[in-house]
Amino acid sequence: MSGTMRANCLRLLRNSSTSCSSSGHRYFASAPAVQVEPGSIDSVQLTQSAPMLVQLAERQWGASATLPLSILPGSSKSSRIGVIRDAFTPFNAREYPLHTTIASLGEGQAAVHSAAAFNPQGIVVDEYVQDKANGVYRLTNVATDLLRLLQRENIKVCAVPDVAAASKQNSAKAMQRGARQCTNEVLMIAPTAFGFNDQTAQDNSFMHASREGGSTDAGSDVTQHVLREFSGLYRELTESAGIQVNLFQHTLSHGTPDAVFPNNWFSTHPASETGQKSAMVLYPMKTKNRAAERREDIIACIQQRGYSNMFDMSSSEASNKYLEGTGALVPDRINGIVYVNLSERADERLAQQWADQLGYKDVVTFRTFDKRSKAVYHTNVMLCVGTDVAIVCADGVKDDKERQRLLSSLGSHQTVVQITSDQMDALCGNVLELEDGKGLPILAMSTQAYNAFTEDQRKTMLKHVAAIHHAPIDTIEHVGGGGVRCSLAELF
Repeated sequence: MSGTMRANCLRLLRNSSTSCSSSGHRYFASAPAVQVEPGSIDSVQLTQSAPMLVQLAERQWGASATLPLSILPGSSKSSRIGVIRDAFTPFNAREYPLHTTIASLGEGQAAVHSAAAFNPQGIVVDEYVQDKANGVYRLTNVATDLLRLLQRENIKVCAVPDVAAASKQNSAKAMQRGARQCTNEVLMIAPTAFGFNDQTAQDNSFMHASREGGSTDAGSDVTQHVLREFSGLYRELTESAGIQVNLFQHTLSHGTPDAVFPNNWFSTHPASETGQKSAMVLYPMKTKNRAAERREDIIACIQQRGYSNMFDMSSSEASNKYLEGTGALVPDRINGIVYVNLSERADERLAQQWADQLGYKDVVTFRTFDKRSKAVYHTNVMLCVGTDVAIVCADGVKDDKERQRLLSSLGSHQTVVQITSDQMDALCGNVLELEDGKGLPILAMSTQAYNAFTEDQRKTMLKHVAAIHHAPIDTIEHVGGGGVRCSLAELF
């Protein structure tokens, strides 16, 4: 987070004061001797077993070896205390007040201000355990990162721009219902036999033939280049973002030049999303070499995760009806709404069947066109739906009623970032929200997309996610016609 963003998020504390005993003794000699009234210490208890989090009225410049019982809330019976401090706020600036930093949303659930949650190693906690012999709290851990402490204590966190209004945020509602929009685990297929797909190029204006004339030779320069790009994306996701990746490969004998885009042929859905049982869905693909991506070995591996239901829609290929996975369907998993850009790869009747089968309450359909007036082939190149933020190229939806319905539905649940047709061409819509290694939401996108967003658009997104992770995959995008989101199949 930039210094400017951080400064904008700071809130003034009440006048600084020191913690003293009734006799006026100062427990922290590093601070000026100023009297405080009893009960001026903020505190929050998130679970019965977790440390009571407190913010002492006097700003702390480090941990103390002990804490006397008398400076803690009078009603406190907690045997563990965590003193919150902001380690990277200048000495003459105010810290975040506790009540604007974190609040309970119920047992084991917390809302954390996004400026605190998304500022690594900024808000720290000094941990203390009570000595049963004399009641004094003794230091056990110094400067534990707040988010890591909450994760260790199995406290679910939603990051919000306004803690006081947290209950109105989609993320808080999702947490309380046990639903979630994103996952920490995905399936990816390395483009080990990548090539230009003549079969899909007819209705994908994002694709361009390679300089090698579309060679699918596994040793070709294009394949070698896209593998370098893909490995960079893989490292960014696994090492920087902490995403769990189930990685597969393909070869020429599979006959699947687009295998790097696995999200189109299957999807997974937890019981919390369907309201019934967990499910895996197989989808009807428009072209034969994309249908061939439904490999039995991969399906068997996914099924071992224990999905209760298998919903196989692939038989619709025989009647030339298609619904290409989360390319055609962009689900709001929390609110039971699915968005569908109707095209040759997204049949309206099949979309409704999908919604009925998985317990979705609303199907929002529309038609989108690019700046060349060509129909957009997949929904996920013009729309991303996250927990609290959505990205959409609404200008591409030419029908006024369809556009108004789309924006109204999105705006009811998410902060909407609108992109232009040029930005859609740069695959700014082909973005996916994931859960990072700390359990926080992040956005994954290509470097081309990242650079095409404006600074204000990125700032808006960063109010709702911990980070934006991106990697350059220009050749995959140019030749394959899909971006980072297409490369990721979520595993719930």
